[in-house]
Amino acid sequence: MINVVLFEPEIPNNTGNIVRTCAATGAILHVIEPCGFSWEDKYLKRSGLDYWELSDVRRYKDIYEFLSLNTGYTGREDMPIAVRRAFEGSGKQVFFASTKAPRNHVGVSYSDECYVFFGRETRGLPEPLLKQCYDNALRIPMREGTRSLNLANSVAIVVYEYLRQHGFAGMLEEGALTGRDY
Repeated sequence: MINVVLFEPEIPNNTGNIVRTCAATGAILHVIEPCGFSWEDKYLKRSGLDYWELSDVRRYKDIYEFLSLNTGYTGREDMPIAVRRAFEGSGKQVFFASTKAPRNHVGVSYSDECYVFFGRETRGLPEPLLKQCYDNALRIPMREGTRSLNLANSVAIVVYEYLRQHGFAGMLEEGALTGRDY
């Protein structure tokens, strides 16, 4: 399954919407703190609606706790180096979504289990991290002159590309009318 990793998200509504996307797709959501909001925030709860119980949301006090629990890596060196070493040593596939990336998000083959990092809404992922892991950086195509897409939309785009590549396994692909007369 795809693992969505939010690195220090700042806007509660985005995180709530990402919870909904992860619940609807079975993606695991990893949130690396500190966050720019309280987990009691009404906007966070409202955006996630009643999907909180259907989602797998995992919170980490920092990047080092995330790396230890997901890759087994316990090094404490500079964050960008630790991330690169952790994923190289674990053999797990990892990508970093960024407007600064050299290649398109559909130009890679997502393994059954992969991790995709997304950065803060206002700054994205730290550039030293991107520099250290640039071969694994992905970009969602946009028109020239636009800075970025909304974080929740970016997550949805990448998650659904992962699902498309895996034949939408486990997804309900057909709907049915309800018979309601609006």
